[in-house]
Amino acid sequence: MNELQCTVCQRLMQGYLDEELDPPTAADVAGHLAGCTECARLQDQAKRLMVSVKRHAPYYAAPASLTASVFAAVAPAAPATRTIARWRTWFAPVFSAAALALAMVLYVATPASEQPLMDEAVSSHVRSLMGEHLNDVVSSDRHTVKPWFTGKLDFSPPVFDYATQGFPLLGGRLDYLQHQTTAALSYGRNKHIINVFILPTQEADKPPQSQAIRGFNVVSWQENHMRFVLVSDVEKSELEAFSQLLKP
Repeated sequence: MNELQCTVCQRLMQGYLDEELDPPTAADVAGHLAGCTECARLQDQAKRLMVSVKRHAPYYAAPASLTASVFAAVAPAAPATRTIARWRTWFAPVFSAAALALAMVLYVATPASEQPLMDEAVSSHVRSLMGEHLNDVVSSDRHTVKPWFTGKLDFSPPVFDYATQGFPLLGGRLDYLQHQTTAALSYGRNKHIINVFILPTQEADKPPQSQAIRGFNVVSWQENHMRFVLVSDVEKSELEAFSQLLKP
């Protein structure tokens, strides 16, 4: 296992132990742990620490005087509490209807497909680093990588090399996000990898948005009927700077 794979595995270790990873990512971590002695040792160490904390961490019960003072403070408010209860009985249906209406407005106003796409992109980024499938075509020459996609996609993804700016093109591959075939370009940044996912969309252009998902930085936007999703563990400012290079 190379250094980059171990770095990704160790970054996801806590989420794996807490069972917070999606099934494909958890399977990738488990596969790496099965073949990497060092990461397996760190996993065992983290497990022992968790067990030790649960067994030996002190638990402090509230003093009896504090409990008594809390109940004493609440007791005089009993009549007011009954009044509030009556009001709640009458107005609860009204508030429920208002909350439902607000939720429907937020549901319509918020694009439901955005977050699942970001999560899928992060999972695909992790798999590309932990497996042996970072690129289908390995080249820093855009005139080699771009023609490779011809006939494999129903759109033409933009491909450029930014080696002079510190982001060399490493190659490209086919991926699959949101039930459609996607172009994935890989770029280097020192010892880090940046995955650029490009897929077609009929939606209007959207400005760049940045977020952090499971310890990775993500920048996404829509332009010219294409959706761009950048995923990497480089610093947020570096990923945002790289996204500006990709925008015409």
